[in-house]
This record gives sequence, structure tokens and C-alpha cells, in this order.
Amino acid sequence: MMNFDAIAFDLDGTLVDSAPDIAHALNAGLDEVRLQRFDLDRVRGWIGDGPDALIARAMNAQDLDAVSTALLTPRVRAAFDRATLAAPLQHGQIYDGIAELLGQLKPHRPLAVVTNKPTRLARAVLQAAGLLDCFTTVHGADTKAQRKPSPLLLENAADRLGVSTGRLLMVGDSILDLRAAHAAGAQAALVQWGYGHLTVPETLDAWRVATPAQLAARLHLQSAPCAQNT
Repeated sequence: MMNFDAIAFDLDGTLVDSAPDIAHALNAGLDEVRLQRFDLDRVRGWIGDGPDALIARAMNAQDLDAVSTALLTPRVRAAFDRATLAAPLQHGQIYDGIAELLGQLKPHRPLAVVTNKPTRLARAVLQAAGLLDCFTTVHGADTKAQRKPSPLLLENAADRLGVSTGRLLMVGDSILDLRAAHAAGAQAALVQWGYGHLTVPETLDAWRVATPAQLAARLHLQSAPCAQNT
């Protein structure tokens, strides 16, 4: 733990299993424009790049021309946002052990969320999960340029926390998290309970942790759960 002055966490697939809620919001958007819906397994494989990329994948899987895609996509995104804000974590859940892990970390280091989900949606999910108060700051990808693997969000989080990126640990479940950490000069921990870890090459440098308790043990900290409500 002495190697890090602050810790940043990815959101979807790292703190919360939100795939059911993301699938629900996506299908609400597709229903809005009377397009084909997709099942949870298909949607789970599309998660990681934020809602615009998710919706683009869903639109590309439809039998549409470019003009129709361009006209309908903003309507799908607007409905996606409405559905997410109306029920941020109605169908998903916090991963087992996450509240305890955050409770162990919070007294000792400032914590941030760094996610490709837009900030407003990310804060809504964290609030619904009862985890928002665990974090000093939340950095979502509100523009395409900010999306991981860009280092911008990690650099912004480090600046907000008053630490260097070299003293920041990024905890996430995908290759995007690792590449963003490496681009920012941060260290990385790859969690193996989320969505994207199976596609991460073994050659990429990162801690690999199987459970939140294992990460807590490696950081040698003890405290109470951080969650305020569920």
C-alpha cells in the first residue's frame, strides 16, 4: 500500500455488476425507435467503451442504412439515459466484497472512480449502490476524447486528488483500464470478476486479483464496510 497515494476504480464490471441495467437501458432505447432488442449475453460483450460505443454496436447489428442510423442514434441515446437515471441499479448489484474493500481503503487513501460511463450516469449508479460517499471524486467520459484507453481521466483524477499519476493505482476489469493506466504512468490491478478480464493478454503488466478480499489482503488494510445503503 505504501506504493500508492490514491486508488482509482473502474465502475461497470469492477464495482458493480450493472450489465442487466445497461441491457435494460439499451433495449429501452431500441424500443423507442422500434428496433431489434438484444439479450444480456450479447450486451455484456459490448460493455466497456461507454454508451455511445455500446449504442453504435447495437445500431451496426441492425439492418439500417447510414442515414437511418444517424437519425435514430440520438433518440436511442436519449432514451438510454432516461432509463438509466430512472433505475440506475434496479437489476444489477454491487459485487460481493466491494463495500468491505472500499471501507478498508477509504480511511487510508483517497479514492476515485474513473469510468467510460458519462459522469452524470456514473454518479447515479454509485448513489443507487450506496457507494458514492466512498469516493472523493468521480470522473466519467463526457466526451469521446476522454474515454479509456486515453489517460485523460486518470490524469484528471490524479490532479483532483493532488497526487502524481505515478503514485496512482488503477483498478479495473478490462484491457482499456490497463492501457489507460500504462498511458498515464500509473500502476494497474486487473480484477477477475468483471466482464473483460478474459481478453487481457498475460503479457500486459498488472496485478491480477480474483476477489475483492484478495486485493484488500495485498494492500494490508482493515476497516468497516463503506456502503451507506443498498
